[in-house]
Amino acid sequence: MVKILKGVRVVELGTYITGPACGMHLADLGADVIKVERPGTGDPFRAFKGGLYSPHYQTYNRNKRSIALDTRDKADLEVFHDLIAGADVFIQNFRPGVAEKLGAGEDALRAINPKLIYCAISGLGATGPARDRPVFDSVAQAASGYLRLLTPPENPRVIGPAIADAVTGQYAAMACIAALFERERGGRGRRIDISMLEAMCHFNLDSFTHYFSVGEVMGPLSRPTVSQSYTFRCADGKWIAFHLSSPEKFWEGLLAATGQQSLMEDPRFNERLQRIQHQDELIAHFTPVFAGKPRDAWCALLEENEVPYSPAYESFEALEDPQAQHLGIKVSVPSTEIGTFTTVRAPYSFDGMAETDLLAPPALDEHGAEIREELRKRKAG
Repeated sequence: MVKILKGVRVVELGTYITGPACGMHLADLGADVIKVERPGTGDPFRAFKGGLYSPHYQTYNRNKRSIALDTRDKADLEVFHDLIAGADVFIQNFRPGVAEKLGAGEDALRAINPKLIYCAISGLGATGPARDRPVFDSVAQAASGYLRLLTPPENPRVIGPAIADAVTGQYAAMACIAALFERERGGRGRRIDISMLEAMCHFNLDSFTHYFSVGEVMGPLSRPTVSQSYTFRCADGKWIAFHLSSPEKFWEGLLAATGQQSLMEDPRFNERLQRIQHQDELIAHFTPVFAGKPRDAWCALLEENEVPYSPAYESFEALEDPQAQHLGIKVSVPSTEIGTFTTVRAPYSFDGMAETDLLAPPALDEHGAEIREELRKRKAG
């Protein structure tokens, strides 16, 4: 299989999501990612649901090797520094100043390896009045203005997955690859600083553009209203979603599929701007309509009339869809901890080949002896 980053060595001193997610993206591309963890407990995400192999930990730690090191111990710090000597990229996601206390600050590591790409991920930035505040996903979403776009207008509460964590890890990986590219063209080792706040502000770019350009403060219904996006519960209790966008043919297709052509004469709905203005009424009209047939029947009708649609799947359904199966999105590999580890492969293909050759997330210190032996041979030879 294609390993675009084969030969690249990454040392990850990361916990929870942002650092491990960055490492995972590089590992998915073929880099040898060595996850350095605290002896005995490892990454705190390991024990998020008891034990040392929680699904939270599994999500962001495939394709890596694990070694347990306490950098406060002189012998372990020496092993860590030996790892850095042969590394291309180092990743840490501690609060500013913590890495220095662990013997993993930029100055110390660059003295060992001047060409090292040093990636430091923080919550609110490496400098500034809020740099020392503890930050987790929802805090970064809130600080960037993104959380308000996800907060339900009624019964407001935080919903959805850890978007800020995952997005920051992806941006950090992209920056690492860019720095690697520059270095291979004769450049030097770079320091990368990226915060969850900066990553989420960039991810929230559409909201800021609307405000700066036309003074519009977007809310949770702004995009789905303008894009004419809908989701409805069907007769069998399953859900369906469709997105009409602006072409009139999709609206006409929806009416044909549902037998609601009379709405063409309704002044609330016969033009796109009117449908935007009266979306609540349109939802109220179609709610009982979609409740009248099972989801599969609606899928067939919407497809026949070329309406952009999908079943609104639960996680146990999505990867069983024929298209997802055709693409081979679900991958299962052996695991020393749980027998079989099943996950979602990386989304890209190179020259028509998807990467399905994965390693299950490592047990704590699973590769410690192996890595130490590699270091011994390198120093000896």
